[in-house]
Amino acid sequence: MRNQQAAFGSDDHRCSGGGHSRNGVCGVRASEPPISVTVANNCTITALAVGFPNYDPIVTHATTPDNSTSGSVTITCTKGSTTTIGLSLGANFTGTQARMLNGTANYLNYGLYQDAAHTIVWGNAAPNLYTPPAAPSKAARTYTVNAQIPAAQDVPAGVYSDTVVATVNF
Repeated sequence: MRNQQAAFGSDDHRCSGGGHSRNGVCGVRASEPPISVTVANNCTITALAVGFPNYDPIVTHATTPDNSTSGSVTITCTKGSTTTIGLSLGANFTGTQARMLNGTANYLNYGLYQDAAHTIVWGNAAPNLYTPPAAPSKAARTYTVNAQIPAAQDVPAGVYSDTVVATVNF
């Protein structure tokens, strides 16, 4: 009785008695090509909205900025990936100032920051990109986006909004 053993990814088989076969024919030795794949460096990003409570320019926020809220960005990357995370200044910015819009002509300034002290602006270009440590695994990692509306802005009542684009560079 003869037996054969196959190496996965190969058409080389071992015959009883130590010989080799090719396509089931003993006495023929074939090469054993390696099996390989390239793992792609990849990342995804999602963002949790920043939702400020009511802004009161007359009493509560007449002299104190509104630091009451935050959002977050979550990235999921290939293990070992090095990344930067950027946040745009939004759709209504002027110069380097992010602004929310009410209708067509009224703006409320705000800022997005990497730190809770609101000192490191989070932007979409160096030096304001956030650089997290290399991905220790493919598990999702979440980072806080701290938000602030400066005090004493003279704006009419209404709903103000903006859209910010979050980008992961890898």
